[in-house]
Amino acid sequence: MTEEQAYRSWVEVDLDNFKKNLAEIRRLIGTKTKIMQVVKADAYGHGAIEIANVALQNGASYLGVANADEGIQLRVTGIEQPIVILSPSPIGEIQDIIKYRLIPSVSDMAFAQELDRQCQRAQVILPVHVEVDTGMGRGGILSDEAVKIIERIASLSNIVIEGIFTHLASAEIKEDEYNRLQWAKFKTLLDKLAAKGLSIPLRHISNSGGILNFRSFDLDMVRPGLMSYGIYPARETMERASIVPVMSFKTRIVLLKEFPPGYSIGYNRTYTTCRPTKIATIPIGYGDGYGVVLSNQGEVLVRGKKAPVIGRVSMDMCTVDVTDIPGCEIGDEVVILGRQGNETITATDIAERAGTHAYEILCTLGKRAPRIFLQSGKPDSILPRLRRIFIPEEEKSLARIGNIIRHCFQARARDTEVGDAIYYEIFETLFGKENRPLELREDFFYRIDVSEFADEEIISLGYRPDALRMTTHIEYTKILRNHEFIIGCAFDEEQLSSFFEDPRCEYRWVLNRDDRINLEKDFQVNRVTIDGEPVPVLKAGITSRGYEVVCGTEKLKEKRDQRVKFTIEIFTRKSKSNNLFTVYLVYPTRGLNIEFNYEQARLRNVREVFFFAGKQLKPEVIKQKGKSILIKVGDDRWIFPVSGVAFIWDTF
Repeated sequence: MTEEQAYRSWVEVDLDNFKKNLAEIRRLIGTKTKIMQVVKADAYGHGAIEIANVALQNGASYLGVANADEGIQLRVTGIEQPIVILSPSPIGEIQDIIKYRLIPSVSDMAFAQELDRQCQRAQVILPVHVEVDTGMGRGGILSDEAVKIIERIASLSNIVIEGIFTHLASAEIKEDEYNRLQWAKFKTLLDKLAAKGLSIPLRHISNSGGILNFRSFDLDMVRPGLMSYGIYPARETMERASIVPVMSFKTRIVLLKEFPPGYSIGYNRTYTTCRPTKIATIPIGYGDGYGVVLSNQGEVLVRGKKAPVIGRVSMDMCTVDVTDIPGCEIGDEVVILGRQGNETITATDIAERAGTHAYEILCTLGKRAPRIFLQSGKPDSILPRLRRIFIPEEEKSLARIGNIIRHCFQARARDTEVGDAIYYEIFETLFGKENRPLELREDFFYRIDVSEFADEEIISLGYRPDALRMTTHIEYTKILRNHEFIIGCAFDEEQLSSFFEDPRCEYRWVLNRDDRINLEKDFQVNRVTIDGEPVPVLKAGITSRGYEVVCGTEKLKEKRDQRVKFTIEIFTRKSKSNNLFTVYLVYPTRGLNIEFNYEQARLRNVREVFFFAGKQLKPEVIKQKGKSILIKVGDDRWIFPVSGVAFIWDTF
């Protein structure tokens, strides 16, 4: 039995066709314009998580959703790229917007002020996209008032206007002059903002209709929705691009019956046979998004031929006349949407019969059927039936998520006690604290160069004779969260914990308070780079939690939520008698190189001790006696916190 045969009805989502459509969009807009893939309403019924991932892998830079719940659904599955909420958000969503790093659209000053207030309290700076109403009459700031309000929004301390957009009311109709009126209003606004020195990086107006009909409207980004799913916004746009449908909705005949003339079919007897009639019952109805309005006028495909839907569509079933299709059998595939043989039924075909538009058909059709995602014509993954599209409040709670994961471990271990033990061990190891964010780091490189001070340096700096110079060079890749971040130096566990709780703290160090003489000389951040570009130190000084070095630059805003390479070089002082140097890994890390170079320090009998949480790894150890020790773990291996390597030497 194939996967689809296990279901009474199913939706097939052809990811290869989706990639083709994205490639066609890229061909139309060129390489300089960004793509925001619109995945609201569960990606128009296609499956938001899968579609979002494929879109991001194939050229999309942003994702567009309708509300915070849709954005959270993507975040909790591991998507890190920017997610814009395209609809106005209520005040009640702000906490989730901040927590899950979503980008809200701002349509009024009151929301902007409350958002800024809550961002200040959370100590975050949040990008926003300002929506302007140029004639849609829905969301957005009225264009006549926009300059003044945008200036006020730009003055808020914890909000950064990253984008500005408007929405075309009838982009699918090229001849409608209203599109050009909206464009003129938007362009005039952009010119006024530029004249006032307000430069907004991402300007966007074009949806699918705009992409197909108005090439000059592309600006910095476009927002394809319908056309990326292979549906033309209007039949007149079909000649302007070559796109292919992504979704098919299929079921099977579950019952065949022969009826004489004069037999009524379905609720309210809306159809009566006028000849000997063979009728197939199929297990889909308006509960599956196949509307009552299609009663006695819908069509399906059976054995490559069109067959009329007769009688009233029920919640869970409808009936099809297959009299003129010879050889029908129970179990035959029935195509509601899609291709079978040489015949095709499109969302536009169904929409025209239902008196609606293709958007509604895609969003509702097959809503309780499993999604089968196809790659190269074969099932790549399958989502279960009756899947949750939005995450209700209870699903968002850590307790609820933890309970789900714990039950998964219990089922996998086939033992409740063992499953619980695994669950608690892993979560204590990974998270430690409930509110500590999980960060993943890769290609971790840590080099410690130890050398002695010259005699005159020891005297001038007031150091003990056995003082050692420690220069530590750290490299790793990770997702950049903040364009300004902290490197902290703590003097005790309480201060160190405070740094861990600060999401802006990028790297932490501990110095022995008793051994400290001059902090500014004992702990120095020599160099910080991101992707090879120097990052300046903005300020440094002693605070209640130790010594804080704040680094950052406005240019880094462009790299937020992207994977970047950090390089940090730190100088510290240490005494020979304090004969232990430990490198801790406090985040899950893939790939490890730790090098301890001590030739210039004349340390004796240096040896290494490594410890790894979870499954014990056997790192490669390369030693040069009297010179260095190198610890290596391949970049295909994950190292769990708390792990590390300690270097020890003799003091006599």
